[in-house]
Amino acid sequence: MADSQANPSAQSELMDEDEPFFSNLDIFLFSLIAGLLIYWFIFRKKTEPIPEFKKLESTAPTTRETSFIDKMKKTGKNIVVFYGSQTGTAEEFANRLAKDAHRYGMKGMAADPEEYDLSELSRLPEIENSIAIFCMATYGEGDPTDNAQDFYDWLQEGDADFTGVKYTVFALGNKTYEHYNAMGKYVDKRMAELGAQRIFDLGMGDDDGNLEEDFVSWREQFWPAVCEHFGVEATGEESSIRQYELKVHTDLNMNKIYTGELGRHKSFESQKPPFDSKNPFLAPVTVNRKLNKAGDRHLMHLELDITGSKIRYESGDHVAVYPINDSVIVNRIGDLLGVDLDAVISLNNLDEESNKKHPFPCPTTYRTALTHYLDITNSPRTNVLYELAQYATDPKDQENMRKMASSSPEGKALYQSWVLDSCRNILAILEDLPSLRPPIDHLCELLPRLQARYYSIASSSKVHPNSIHVCAVVVEYKTKTGRVNKGVATNWLKNKMPTDNGHKATVPMYIRKSQFRLPFKSTNPVIMIGPGTGIAPFMGFIQERGWLKEQGKDVGETVLYYGCRYKNEDFLYQEELEEFEKTGVLTALNVAFSRDQAEKVYVQHLLKKNKEVVWRLIHTDNAHIYICGDARNMARDVQNAFYEIAEELGGMSRTQAVDYIKKLMTKGRYSQDVWS
Repeated sequence: MADSQANPSAQSELMDEDEPFFSNLDIFLFSLIAGLLIYWFIFRKKTEPIPEFKKLESTAPTTRETSFIDKMKKTGKNIVVFYGSQTGTAEEFANRLAKDAHRYGMKGMAADPEEYDLSELSRLPEIENSIAIFCMATYGEGDPTDNAQDFYDWLQEGDADFTGVKYTVFALGNKTYEHYNAMGKYVDKRMAELGAQRIFDLGMGDDDGNLEEDFVSWREQFWPAVCEHFGVEATGEESSIRQYELKVHTDLNMNKIYTGELGRHKSFESQKPPFDSKNPFLAPVTVNRKLNKAGDRHLMHLELDITGSKIRYESGDHVAVYPINDSVIVNRIGDLLGVDLDAVISLNNLDEESNKKHPFPCPTTYRTALTHYLDITNSPRTNVLYELAQYATDPKDQENMRKMASSSPEGKALYQSWVLDSCRNILAILEDLPSLRPPIDHLCELLPRLQARYYSIASSSKVHPNSIHVCAVVVEYKTKTGRVNKGVATNWLKNKMPTDNGHKATVPMYIRKSQFRLPFKSTNPVIMIGPGTGIAPFMGFIQERGWLKEQGKDVGETVLYYGCRYKNEDFLYQEELEEFEKTGVLTALNVAFSRDQAEKVYVQHLLKKNKEVVWRLIHTDNAHIYICGDARNMARDVQNAFYEIAEELGGMSRTQAVDYIKKLMTKGRYSQDVWS
């Protein structure tokens, strides 16, 4: 559109050079240009996208069928499993439930709520013995996942009549978070309010414990309840059912092959905005430096260049990056299975009506699939072991794999110790079970997709509009089997140097908006608590408060509580923070060095030490509190410290103190960006 705007102005400049007397030709040309301009202006107005929130009916591409009811009728399905998934687990569970249905003489389909018109749920009773299952993950502070946002909004606003609709919900969450399984609980409650019939109790999956075990236990009880409800019996079919068939390409033009793109073919070669999870931007790495001065860990600061991408971000947002797997692991899998990793293949869905034609972009090579598209480093879930068991030639291996996939206490204990506690990934399993050599295409079908990794942005767009800063710690640890496991994304990022043999190192990325925001009024004080890499979003916050000051704005007190192990080893951003304190951007810099003395000191200890100032800021001055970092211990300990301060200085009971902090959360004055 910029080009078409440029042409008329160029022509008008030419006309300024003309003689003041117009010939008939001049008048004709002038009229023609004017007419074209008017036509262009009207046409442009019509095609300009309206920047409003996408409603359900507009989310599906026009080529797709938005009626899941019509699709179910056409394909003889009676079970639909909707998933709200951020990291792929809920989608994986939905696929497993849809696949399960055949064992009970039923047919299921997994469905992304973003692709269908969910107001059609009221039509579900048109299909005999039908059920809607919802596998709903909760993201962040009790939020729906991106793909379930429209469904959530519609449920809140809608007044549909779901009489006769039968449903159940399995929720995925993490107990260490304040709003544990909020999305699953909401869908379960709201469906009942709208008249639907719950045919099995809400399942609660806890990722802080053993999510897989929670799911398997729920599923083992769910299916018998379904059979009883509909008066059907299990068919006894326990055989593995393939969802995709392998096609090997021998004469395909190499230009048609996916080499790591996530959506549009060749999208990494010709980049086009807008950039999102299906169309990430390849951001060049301009800075990659080690932050810690000593110690055995590697903490790093990276800067990603987003110049010309039209990407906008706010302090507190997350940057999502798509990593790639270690080639050493990929090659070892290829060697063990005795396959040519460079064979060009497609895995095509046997259900031709399915929206999901392939498990990952096809055609591609096994090498690309194992490098870019599949998760080969996490411990495989029990369904993968169950499906692969048939390929073990040693009956003992086969028995143990099936046992681990069962819901027996012995099987669960074996899966916990041999797979989870030992951190065995698929390569370790293949190495430790020499009789297990599955066909690589079935393995690729079963492995989950490699997911984007989210990092809190460590910069402010007011100060760095064309750059996104990341602060991360490289993950590397020894397992019980003596192997060294490495974090996929952090080890990949560690090696992303600004220039690599003359080539620019790039990172596929997009922005995920967050609710973690500075107060609307700059005069509100802020208390930021972020030990370790939890400092990341606060670097952005502090930069922004400094920028506001430079603009002549009145800025409230800016207080930071930071923690690390040793002052001379891993005090991240020490020079920058001390400079912010010197210039008055940071009102107070409180640092807990946990191991510099005999008794460990953490951020919660400093909060309690400064309790009078903390209480004044919160209770009198309307301060906003921000916490970033570890959810399991730190966030909980900090919250308890606030309870104690409220009890002591606010004269409250524990119950009142808990309510007081809850009210701050409701008002948006107590925000957390935590992970476990």
